[in-house]
Amino acid sequence: MNKFLFSLLVLLLLPVAAVIIITPMDSQKQYIFGLISIGLLFLLGISKSRRISVVMVIMSVIMSTRYIYWRATETLHFNSTIEAILGIGLFLAELYVWVILLLGYLQTTWPLKRTIEPLPDDTTLWPTVDVYIPSYNESLDVVRDTVLAAQCIDYPKDKIKIYVLDDGKRDEFAVFSADAGVGYITRDNNAHAKAGNLNHAMKLTKGELICVFDCDHVATRAFLQATVGSFLKDPRLALIQTPHYFYSPDPFERNLSAGRTMPNEGALFYGPVQQGNDNWNATFFCGSCAVIRRVALEEVGGFAVETVTEDAHSALKMQRRGWNTAFLDIPLAAGLATERLGLHVVQRTRWARGMTQIFRVDNPLLGRGLKWQQRLCYLNAMLHFQFGLPRVVFLTAPLAFLLFNLNIISSSASLIFAYALPHLVMSLHINSRMNGRFRYTFWGEIYETVMAFHLILPTLVTMLAPKRGKFNVTDKGGLLDVGFFDFNIVKPHLIVAILMIIGIGYGVVRAIFHDYFAIDPSVIALNVAWGSFSVLILLAAIAVAKETRQVRKTIRIDVAIPAIIHYANGISLRTTTIDMSMGGVQLVTPDVRYIDEEIEEVEIQLSSGAESFPVTQISGNKERLRLQFENLPLSKRRELVRVVLCRADAWIGEEYAPDNPFKSLVSIVRCVFELFYNTWKERRAKNKPADATSKSEAA
Repeated sequence: MNKFLFSLLVLLLLPVAAVIIITPMDSQKQYIFGLISIGLLFLLGISKSRRISVVMVIMSVIMSTRYIYWRATETLHFNSTIEAILGIGLFLAELYVWVILLLGYLQTTWPLKRTIEPLPDDTTLWPTVDVYIPSYNESLDVVRDTVLAAQCIDYPKDKIKIYVLDDGKRDEFAVFSADAGVGYITRDNNAHAKAGNLNHAMKLTKGELICVFDCDHVATRAFLQATVGSFLKDPRLALIQTPHYFYSPDPFERNLSAGRTMPNEGALFYGPVQQGNDNWNATFFCGSCAVIRRVALEEVGGFAVETVTEDAHSALKMQRRGWNTAFLDIPLAAGLATERLGLHVVQRTRWARGMTQIFRVDNPLLGRGLKWQQRLCYLNAMLHFQFGLPRVVFLTAPLAFLLFNLNIISSSASLIFAYALPHLVMSLHINSRMNGRFRYTFWGEIYETVMAFHLILPTLVTMLAPKRGKFNVTDKGGLLDVGFFDFNIVKPHLIVAILMIIGIGYGVVRAIFHDYFAIDPSVIALNVAWGSFSVLILLAAIAVAKETRQVRKTIRIDVAIPAIIHYANGISLRTTTIDMSMGGVQLVTPDVRYIDEEIEEVEIQLSSGAESFPVTQISGNKERLRLQFENLPLSKRRELVRVVLCRADAWIGEEYAPDNPFKSLVSIVRCVFELFYNTWKERRAKNKPADATSKSEAA
């Protein structure tokens, strides 16, 4: 929809919206009005038009604002100080969610589907590029393939220079860089962590563009050819960001069975949110997988060092100076996700602290240089990481009534339900409609609940003292030999879940004997339902802490590529790969007659050429052969990286099924069931040998 027409529509609807919001109604009329509104919403939802989506967003905004207005004007009456404190706290949490909802609609209603800008045929017109790969304490095993992948990028060799920025000052990194033929830069100190490392490198290099990859992000061959053209088209373009795609499972994907079949936690941000930001020229720099114009960085004094999120802050500074930013929604590089939940919490806590620091030291709402849309996009990003306290409030609010009989909402259950139902149903349905391929319904609650208790203190402290704290590097590439339950991470979740279960039990008893307790059973039913949902979300969050084993040094990537197996007896047979990793390959068995024959090499055939790799056979059957790559020299490993990780289409094509809220809720229930069932099975398996031993001794 044209933005002018949308603005006109909003102005025309404002009087209608105002009447709907402020008109008081009894509970029966509220039910009827709410049901009619929901029915109209679902009727409009039959159409997939973007214009209809905008109309549905307006309806949701009206109904959510109506709920907040009712809460503010009719329900904030309390009988005691403690009720007032808890009740106002709950209302502020709801007000926070309302603001986030409105800002989220602003970001995601108009996503910009940017396409690749082609480079000119004359390569002499292509700008020079410095590729930075910063590292601090990561192992060479992690960094090696990132460097080799950067060397595989299709770009004129005289126009690209690759540098390892080693803040760990390690001899093996210097030796590897020399052997690989890339630059090696270190410094005397580690001032300002990653930002300081990048700024130091800027003083020693001269490329017109700077491309940054975290040391675990491997680029595809097409990375620069897909991104650099935009800088030639727009001389005021400072940054082009691409998605952070992860080819290893994060804790949610690895520890929850349902997590393997749905969009990962970052899909929403590296999809509709960044595309929406791009529409308003508010794309965030995310620290890796991006290209930046050097003169734009130099104009703002280099990468920002005032906060621990130097990436987003640097983009903000350039946008204040009138530079443009862009987001290209094509996965052109892939990296390693955080392996364990504890590391995930540390990483997200740093992001939360950084965005809170920006709010304090360089608030986008203040100062010159930004349009109002840019300010609101950044406001949403900063406020998002304050979800810890509101999320805990929502999880624990039912306890006030269930355990202590405190009324923190001064209203009947029927009126609460009548006002809240349209607000909740509409917001859930519209977010599912617009963003359902990137975030399934209710799973946002799981992601936030895992982090909620851990974010409260860091964000509050940073809000009060923004200079406190330091940059923490997220460890990658680790192994986990034995599965375990990370009790320390979910200790507060367990405590709240136990209290909630006690409260629900007590609430059911009061409902059964409601005459004795002189209490409205509908109020108990509302709080029991609310508490039950909180328990479900808490238990699902707790299930993520049950860490599964991670013993594979290299991640398998499902890919079907033509291949030729060369046997020691001189026979060669054509087949297809099933999956590949930097450690080995699985192939379809081409002929069962040769299962026991010695295999010397596997030839992988790409459209760009074929490469052969020496292998040893691990196992084989009628369906598949498992082969392990032998120790490869650096030149051969570079070719293996090109084949496995650097194919132009390596990470393209993954698309998830549309969101189904009911199935999404069932998947959460299944995760909770598996937490208890699998724990029971493991304990039973551990007890079996002991039982058998005791029986034999008795015999």
